[in-house]
Amino acid sequence: MLYRLSLWIPLLGAAQALAPAPARALPVISELLYDAVGSDDGRGFVELYGVPGTSLDGLRIEGVNGSGGALGPVLPLSGSIPADGFFVVADDLAGGPTLVANADLVLSFDFQNGPDSIVLRSDAAVFDAVGYGVFAVGDVFAGEGAAAAAAPAGASLARHFADVDTDDNAADFAALATPTPGSAPLAPVPEPGAALLLGLGLAGLGANARRVRARA
Repeated sequence: MLYRLSLWIPLLGAAQALAPAPARALPVISELLYDAVGSDDGRGFVELYGVPGTSLDGLRIEGVNGSGGALGPVLPLSGSIPADGFFVVADDLAGGPTLVANADLVLSFDFQNGPDSIVLRSDAAVFDAVGYGVFAVGDVFAGEGAAAAAAPAGASLARHFADVDTDDNAADFAALATPTPGSAPLAPVPEPGAALLLGLGLAGLGANARRVRARA
C-alpha cells in the first residue's frame, strides 16, 4: 500500500499545481445588471458566488457613487448560499414580483450606470468590490485593481469564471450580452496529458526505488 501511494503523490501534486487559483475570499460578486433596456425597475440584480450553506446574515451590498463617494443603495443581506453556490439579489418591481429569474432575495434598489462601485462587505471586512466605468481624476473608485469597462444597456457585467478572483476588476469582468442570474461557468481543472502522467509516474518509480535502496 505504501508503495502504491508513493507513486500517486507526484501525480496529485501536479494536478493541484495545474488547478486554477480560486477566489481567495468567498462569497464574491459574480455578476451584476445595473442598466436594463428601458426601465430598470424589477430587472437589476447582483449575483453572488460562494460556498453552499454560507450564511449571508450580517453582510450587505453597498453602492459607492464615483462622484463624491456617497453610499447608496445599501442592501442588507439575509439567508444562505444555496446548493449550487449562486445567490441572486434582485430588484423588486413596483406593483408586482421581480422580473429577475432565480431570485433568492428581493429588495428595492437601482444602482447607477457609472462610473460607480458595488461593494460586498460586513462591518468588519470587505469581501469583494467591483468598480465599473471610466473614472476621472478626483472620482472615487472603490473596486479592485483597475475598473471594469461599463456594460451596455441590457448586458450584465460578469466574471469570466465565478470562482476566480484576481483582485483586478478589468481582468476578471466582461460584458455579457445575455445575463444569466443564478448560473455561471466555473474554472475548469485541466487534466494532465498522457506524456506528463507517464513522466510523473516514472519519476515516482525512481523516487520509490531510491527509498528502497536507502532502506536496504
